[in-house]
Amino acid sequence: MTSDEARMTNSTFLPRLIAWEVTRSCPLACRHCRAAARNQPYEDELTTDEGRRLLENIASFSKPTIILTGGEPMLRDDVYDLAAHANRLGLGVVMAPCGMMVSDGAVARMKASGIRCISISIDGAAAETHDAFRGVSGAFDSAVKATQAARRGGLDFQINTTVTRHNRDELQAIRDLAVRLGATVFNPFLLVPTGRGKDLAGQEISPEEYEKTLEWLAEQQAGSGIAIRVTCAPHYTRILRQRDPKAQGAKGCLGGKSFAFISHVGKVQICGFLETECGDLRRKDLDFRKIWDTSEVFLAVRDADSYGGKCGVCEYRRICGGCRSASTSRRGVPQATTRNPGTLSRRRDGDGCRRSRAGARSRRRAADG
Repeated sequence: MTSDEARMTNSTFLPRLIAWEVTRSCPLACRHCRAAARNQPYEDELTTDEGRRLLENIASFSKPTIILTGGEPMLRDDVYDLAAHANRLGLGVVMAPCGMMVSDGAVARMKASGIRCISISIDGAAAETHDAFRGVSGAFDSAVKATQAARRGGLDFQINTTVTRHNRDELQAIRDLAVRLGATVFNPFLLVPTGRGKDLAGQEISPEEYEKTLEWLAEQQAGSGIAIRVTCAPHYTRILRQRDPKAQGAKGCLGGKSFAFISHVGKVQICGFLETECGDLRRKDLDFRKIWDTSEVFLAVRDADSYGGKCGVCEYRRICGGCRSASTSRRGVPQATTRNPGTLSRRRDGDGCRRSRAGARSRRRAADG
């Protein structure tokens, strides 16, 4: 498919989720942070007026859910004004705070501004594991108290967990904690070693553990009493389809297809973990739609049949797509080739297929006894 053909069919790709990093400032020092965020001011963040214009542009052609994220989004004085403006425009609004600033009063302001859900990250079943990962003593207690405030205030919340070797064996306990706290969703993220997370490359779980983890999550999804959503593991869709060919709901990588990320300074990306710039909102007069419709990177990721390497011949390429960010972080492979900007460079062994093949081998060995 050429770029022109992709543009002709672009109406089939509308943003359903947009994560806006309203600030990069954050009081935590998380070991995996894609932004390597620090507890300091950052210059040139989008202003209130720019934010309103951005939201108006988005609402002019689609009605996605806006994820107000950071950093710590609650550090922005105007975050509730921005949330209320988005809500008036008919956009869904959720927030991803770190938990340290979530109080009963803050929950009331969230609800008044139209925020319908928050996510709280818990990366260990107890303070020792979580605080070590988040880099601040007391972070676990703050996260738990944030969920309690949300529950008292009638605000839905989900628990996010970044899966690494340090907490792989605690996943069951973290999931059980999420249930006890009253979370509506348990959302594991499989580590993508970008930003500060590059130093955690050795903390990635092995291919065999990766497969076992996804299989376990699929079992939990089948009847755990809490909704399971898996992020940064597009081949989870393959797991679900292999278990049940009629499985619905789960999708592979949404980056550039129904999801986009906007940085604190207005740079648009297919996701927060891949820092390949797809457009600068300030240079485009805050016209997000133009970037969404014309970015060569966005157009390329939407054309699964143009994928190279083993992703290109994989039967699941249209429902998985591989993780472009993981590919780049591991191999430094550029996402858009200079020879053909309508095609993405793929790792030769396929993104996620390395894990898939390892898992398949493990299953065959087990079947053979």
